Amino acid sequence: MKTKIVAAAVAVLSLAVVPAMAQPQGAAASAAAQVASKYSVDKTLIGVLWADPKGREVLLKELPPIEMYLDMIKDMTLTQVAPQSGGAIDEAKLKAIQVDLDAIK
Repeated sequence: MKTKIVAAAVAVLSLAVVPAMAQPQGAAASAAAQVASKYSVDKTLIGVLWADPKGREVLLKELPPIEMYLDMIKDMTLTQVAPQSGGAIDEAKLKAIQVDLDAIK
């Protein structure tokens, strides 16, 4: 059931064209454990990225409507969400996000 919900949410995410406005959210439970490490599309949880203002900025830049689905995908990585995104998060998009994440100091 959770997989179907995530798949549906990510499919809708791919249809959105208007950028979402950022709203402050609480930090992910595992944020403290990963904040010190380098961010990665395949290892860092989306909730951890969202907890960091610079990570949130990257997510909103590359995937504007992600905030609408955050509760469903915050405990997953972008690489885990990609196959369920209906093509919205392809290899090129993951690489672009990783470039932006690498620029976070």
